[in-house]
Amino acid sequence: MVLPRFAAIRPTAVLPCATAADVIAALGRARDGGHAVAVRGGGHCFAGRSSSTGVVIDTSPMAGVELEGNRAVIGAGTRLAEVYDALAARGRTVPAGCGPTVGIAGLTLGGGLGILGRRHGLTCDSLVAARLVLADGRVVEADDDLLWMLRGGGAPGVVLSLTFETVPAPDSTAFRLTFPAAAATEIVDAWQDALPALDDATAPSLVVTAPPDPELAPVVTVFGAALSTAAVDDLIRQLRVAPVSDDRQAGTHRATKRWLAGDDVPDGRFAYLHSEYFRAPVPAAEVIARLVADRRPGEERELDFTPWGGAYNRVPPDATAFPHRDALFLLKQTAVLAPGRKPSRWLDESYALTRPFGTGGAYPNFPEPGLPDRAYFLANTARLHRLRSAYDPSAVFTPPPA
Repeated sequence: MVLPRFAAIRPTAVLPCATAADVIAALGRARDGGHAVAVRGGGHCFAGRSSSTGVVIDTSPMAGVELEGNRAVIGAGTRLAEVYDALAARGRTVPAGCGPTVGIAGLTLGGGLGILGRRHGLTCDSLVAARLVLADGRVVEADDDLLWMLRGGGAPGVVLSLTFETVPAPDSTAFRLTFPAAAATEIVDAWQDALPALDDATAPSLVVTAPPDPELAPVVTVFGAALSTAAVDDLIRQLRVAPVSDDRQAGTHRATKRWLAGDDVPDGRFAYLHSEYFRAPVPAAEVIARLVADRRPGEERELDFTPWGGAYNRVPPDATAFPHRDALFLLKQTAVLAPGRKPSRWLDESYALTRPFGTGGAYPNFPEPGLPDRAYFLANTARLHRLRSAYDPSAVFTPPPA
């Protein structure tokens, strides 16, 4: 799936690859023609890196899940819906997101968050082996350095398969709560206050949306999963405001994923974003005031808070390429507009308002064109660059410089 913002980028060729030999041939064709290479495993890329005017290597034919004991060998073109369906039959899963069309490879290479993350860590934390084709055509099994890199730092080649240590798929209660628009500031403050002591099994995301019609009030939603309906009740008490709607569904992990994913209908609008991690609360009153000020017809504005902590933070920052191990939460700020339109000043001004409270780090799976590597990899940047140079000396798979 190509995001509409990048749909006009037309490749010289899209080459579906079902085997390592197919990938080697595709790389040879790109090299012989002097073409740039992009890899598409399904899903999407917010920075358009799965699109190219050169050769697109499409790994979607390399789909499938094989469970060997508690380890799952997953083809690089597999999407999350297929992963969950295959593992659910054995009562297992991997910690990952809810979007059914998201590709497992891209998700893992950028970290991978989800409703089990506070209990079991990032998707990439469960990665124990991988097989890939390097730019020179060599097929390799990932050694310690490559595994370190693949756990959140991208890939210096085309991934063929990924092996994960799975976890038991828990029953849970999915929930979606909406709150009065007038309480947006209070909810953001209370949500931030609740995070440090929150049970690892409770994963509540918070989204505040200013609709494209400036006459409509913001929508305040807290959604996610918890072990029980009692845990949801406890969360509501901590938020200190009664919800105006309270939807819940108790069931299997697979049912929870489906319920939270909703219809997953493609959105034809253009999205622009900033992301950053935070160890300390952002000033809720100022952020909400800026969200609703000077609204422009047709521009939807969104503050998307993802809870961190728990198992995300129990891994040392240099143990994997993914360094954001001491954050309290992640905030993605997004402006969504009709095709061809650019966001108003709100997006950059709101980002500037929150930045003094952030870590300076951004989520690799929310990439922004032009953002330097250090924002994604912090103190791990130098080691990542050394490994890129060693495994991909011609920079075939290196993202363009900022």
